[in-house]
Amino acid sequence: MTTETAGPLISLDGIQKVFGAVQALSGVDLKIHAGECLGLVGHNGAGKSTLMNILAGTLEASDGNLAVAGDELGKGYSVQDAGRLGIRCVFQELSLCPNLSVAENTRIIHPVLKGFGWQKRAGALIMEQLDLVFPGHGISPNDIVGDLTISKRQMVEIARAFTVTDTNIRLVILDEPTSSLDARVADQLLDYVGRVTRQGISVVLISHLLGEILQVSNKISVMKDGRVVAFKDAADFDRVSLVEAMGSTVVAGAAPRRDQNATTSAGEERIHMRPAGQPDDQSIRAREGEVIGFAGLAGQGQTQALLSIFEGHGVLPSGAQASGCCFIAGDRQVDGVLPLWSIRKNIGVSSLKRLRSGVLIQNEREQELADAWKERIGIRAPDVEAPILSLSGGNQQKVLFARALGSAADIVLMDDPMRGVDVGTKNEVYAIIRQEASQGRTFLWYTTEMEELDYCDRVYVFRDGVVSETLSGGDITEENLLQASFKQVSGAA
Repeated sequence: MTTETAGPLISLDGIQKVFGAVQALSGVDLKIHAGECLGLVGHNGAGKSTLMNILAGTLEASDGNLAVAGDELGKGYSVQDAGRLGIRCVFQELSLCPNLSVAENTRIIHPVLKGFGWQKRAGALIMEQLDLVFPGHGISPNDIVGDLTISKRQMVEIARAFTVTDTNIRLVILDEPTSSLDARVADQLLDYVGRVTRQGISVVLISHLLGEILQVSNKISVMKDGRVVAFKDAADFDRVSLVEAMGSTVVAGAAPRRDQNATTSAGEERIHMRPAGQPDDQSIRAREGEVIGFAGLAGQGQTQALLSIFEGHGVLPSGAQASGCCFIAGDRQVDGVLPLWSIRKNIGVSSLKRLRSGVLIQNEREQELADAWKERIGIRAPDVEAPILSLSGGNQQKVLFARALGSAADIVLMDDPMRGVDVGTKNEVYAIIRQEASQGRTFLWYTTEMEELDYCDRVYVFRDGVVSETLSGGDITEENLLQASFKQVSGAA
């Protein structure tokens, strides 16, 4: 339980951070007590991750004071100092080494594991923690991290943060920890957070899924434009007041969906694909103007189905668009952003044919396209010439949306694309998707968030690489989706 009389475990006073001309943090004050789960929310670019990077020692504050258990830390505070103080961070942009095994990645933060047999001890350590946090995870200590799905990589990084050897944990920062996890695995994590806080460990939870924040937090801090604008007990917030504190409005009512006759009133069929290994006559169909959802537990073949559709529309090995189909990747680090390019070039790369005059790209056209989408989708940057990596993770994801939606593609494939995107932007993107669909575009959308399936005309639920059930209209309910997620398909491999 939180011990208010003992004083705060963490004190952040007047924290400022400046990146060139950008004031990322403007005098932030924050207190975290032992055994407390602090929910930290705000729109993309509000300063949440920057503040937590300062606390984790990966960034140095431009001004202000940081104290742990009453001891003030001076200049030069580092990741190593944070580790010695029992502070761990699970970063939004995952930090595991992809060429190393799960056990070897565990050894990185535990230098005490050395000598003969260290790999076996490191493997046992991470497996024990994975079993505690994510029962039934299906991960081996010898798995190479780069070969794991993004959800399993996220599970490994989370579990690693809670492993203990020679230094006890006092605080774990979880920055968008469930962004690549399905609902079942996310619930496992939230249950574990509740258990460790009752044992006296503090947790900072950053999430754009406000239900998670309200479910497990003791206190909630709301950030906007580099400042804390609200700080109260979690019980004093509900979803509406939390969104309003962030500076957005709640859109009332259910998500717009095509009526029951959607499949007959929609336009021509654009996609007709039967997943490899499908034992029955189930097939994936998508018509002009439809929003089609892919659902089910993470890693059940949804991404592979999207890639099969993508490859089946004449996409070149280089990734260039050849026949009106574009892809929004959920794993933006690996499959999304072009890290050496500006925001402008990242947006324009899917529209090169329209931006050409002869054989040359017209910078003016590319600039107009990027400026228009920066404004429409709310990319927080001084201008579109800024490097893509200067943006927060959520704003990088907005650039991927702008790239796809700004193209001329008739078919847009989305692989769990809302990872790290704030609630206000999500609502704006949902509206854009529906507007674009009404004008004839076709969307195929894999999502791990149940509420996003409310925007779909039809949902294909995957199990073991094949479609276990097709739901439409009023049948798209959480109960039906969960039942179909665990349904065994007769004859499936």
